[in-house]
Amino acid sequence: MEGKILVTGATGNLGGLVIDNLLEKIEANQIAALVRDTNKAKELNAKGIDVREGNYDDVASLTEAFKGIEKLYFVSGGDLENRPQQHLNVVEAAEKAGVKHVIYTSFGRKDESENSPIYLVAKGHLAAENALKSANLDYTVLKHNLYMEVIPLFAGENLLESKTIFLPAEEGKTGFMARKDMAKIAAKILTNSGHENKFYEVSGTKAYTFTEVAQLISEVSGKEINYVSPSPEEFVKTLQGYGVPQPAIDITLMFAQGTAQGEFNKTASTYKDLTGNEPTSLKEFLKEVYGK
Repeated sequence: MEGKILVTGATGNLGGLVIDNLLEKIEANQIAALVRDTNKAKELNAKGIDVREGNYDDVASLTEAFKGIEKLYFVSGGDLENRPQQHLNVVEAAEKAGVKHVIYTSFGRKDESENSPIYLVAKGHLAAENALKSANLDYTVLKHNLYMEVIPLFAGENLLESKTIFLPAEEGKTGFMARKDMAKIAAKILTNSGHENKFYEVSGTKAYTFTEVAQLISEVSGKEINYVSPSPEEFVKTLQGYGVPQPAIDITLMFAQGTAQGEFNKTASTYKDLTGNEPTSLKEFLKEVYGK
């Protein structure tokens, strides 16, 4: 490989896992990491990774950080309000710096209109995808489904005591995938050719309702877990009564309503197609979290 691979969001969960997987395939000196604060990246430095400072709000800092980079693993920003512009900044900087190939972490969806319950999430991804398609570089778009890791967040940290998943997702299904499996797909694409200008659905091989999720948690924990799908109004009122911060309520409700409307029910064989292995099953993941 001529130039380096740079991973953005390198101190985050997904970016960190991608770097771990890359280290199994290539030398550390072929990897660069973008961070907002180099003081938080001492572990990456210690591994021999080229740590570069940059901020999605600052095109100049990104352009400097992307110099000499052949492939860029572009993790979507976490600031839902501001990330449409931030994503445009990343693509602009990648083009200016001469990056050849950008691999972007987008999301699977059905409804791209402003009527979608998850439009606040969608608009930043759509901005990035459209910018990449217009830019003078190759791209790969990874349409991620929801992480399995969101289940404990949606279910609440005291699920084994409350014994109830309380979420207005109705009987909508989700093709959950473990974050570590998404990272393996990314590392495979980053270290091989033939993925230019392609979109990949990154989902599990089976989609589950929260009724089925509750049944699986019951099996692995030995405790009977129930699933209750309240009205959105009852959900909001109940969580407010427990003192849950409003932004957390809003984002959970948004994903729950998207689930109810079938936004996340896609399944895919992408993991096996690219790695030759089966992805982590939902039962395996839930056993790690809730097992006896």
